[in-house]
Amino acid sequence: MRFIKVLIICQLVASAVYSQKKSLIPQEHLSFLEGMTKDVLEASRIYPEQFISKEFGTNNTGGMLIRPGGRDAYPSFWIRDYAMSLETGLISKKEQVHMLLLTASTQCDQSWITKGGSLVPFGAIADHIRIDNSKPIYFPGTYNYEDQGTAEWGTLPPYCDQFFFVHMAYYYVKSTGDKKILQKEINGTRLIDRLKAALSVPPEDKDSRMVYATEAIRGVDFGFRDAIKITGKLSFASILKYRAANELAELLQLLGAKDAGQYTEVATAIKKSLPGIFMDSRGMLLASTCKSNQPDVWATALAVYFGVLEGKDLEKACVFLTAAYKAGTLSYKGNIRHILTTDDFNERTAWEISMAQIYVYQNGAYWGTPTGWVCYAISQVDKQSALNLANEFISDLKENDYRKQGLFSAPYECFDKLDYRQNPLYLTTVACPLIAFRKMF
Repeated sequence: MRFIKVLIICQLVASAVYSQKKSLIPQEHLSFLEGMTKDVLEASRIYPEQFISKEFGTNNTGGMLIRPGGRDAYPSFWIRDYAMSLETGLISKKEQVHMLLLTASTQCDQSWITKGGSLVPFGAIADHIRIDNSKPIYFPGTYNYEDQGTAEWGTLPPYCDQFFFVHMAYYYVKSTGDKKILQKEINGTRLIDRLKAALSVPPEDKDSRMVYATEAIRGVDFGFRDAIKITGKLSFASILKYRAANELAELLQLLGAKDAGQYTEVATAIKKSLPGIFMDSRGMLLASTCKSNQPDVWATALAVYFGVLEGKDLEKACVFLTAAYKAGTLSYKGNIRHILTTDDFNERTAWEISMAQIYVYQNGAYWGTPTGWVCYAISQVDKQSALNLANEFISDLKENDYRKQGLFSAPYECFDKLDYRQNPLYLTTVACPLIAFRKMF
């Protein structure tokens, strides 16, 4: 018995040593990023009955909420930011189930038209939820339930939140083993049926199954660029749909449902068609096929990270991202632009159509959220360049760490090369890279 115990211990030690040897990201960096993510996550928690401000009131939802960041940034529960941080493993089962069921309970059960003329379709998931009265705000740009939904933010709610809702349920079931929750009725409808309804909300191109938008009928493709107008077939939203369709298929298989295969077919169709529709000659995926159809760094890196690209398409994308990094057109202090500096639409704007001025926010500032995806993509062809990018990212976080005394406030949501800084203590800036860095072995 003693020999067996010693053998098991030796195997565990050997496994740990092997993992450290094979890890691209130094353990010191991972430990720092894990600690910062844990602290930012705690700063982002809104405890039950915690008072935030006169405008936003008290958390009356009956459980813990996690907002996009600490301090005064975004004082509501945002579905996408939370869902993008789940795989840190730092969110408890109790917290997860509360936010999952809250999201499900605010899903639209009857289509309606806002005062501004936008449509909230059946099955739609909120963009964010107020903490004081649990009112769902389906559109960006406001915290007011009555005034939500005007054309500049889309005539449909953002497409991405439906896919992140599926991911919330998938991660909860896979991390806890509690598949019974899928049969739970929320306002008379089972959770699994709510997931299916959500996935069907964003319009699609029937041939390719890509998510689709027109000038007249448009939803934001991804909330991290809701100030940008993008139309046609949409690459980023379609990549999110690819993952959500696979996840929903797996959940249905757990229940022994007969319709699991139809969602696998959706994911397969997207994977097959994506490069031919969006990839340019350099290996970059375009954001869309109509307005703002520009080479999209975030979509290209995410397609690599999710395994949508394979073979020569995968290699071409990774090689080009590596070349852009080395040329200095991709990143600044380890943070990533949506568009390469060489791919700006013109000297006045990075994106073709943007509500933000150039070099500000989503229109040319640098973000930490996609850094891990980009590092992962670069690591497929050039591990040293990937490590250099990760080192730059960690070095900037350490230099501007909000936990130091003084005016330091990193991690920021985004920043530029001058004095612009947007929203301190931003969760996905550290959570998303942490999740990706752990994957890089």
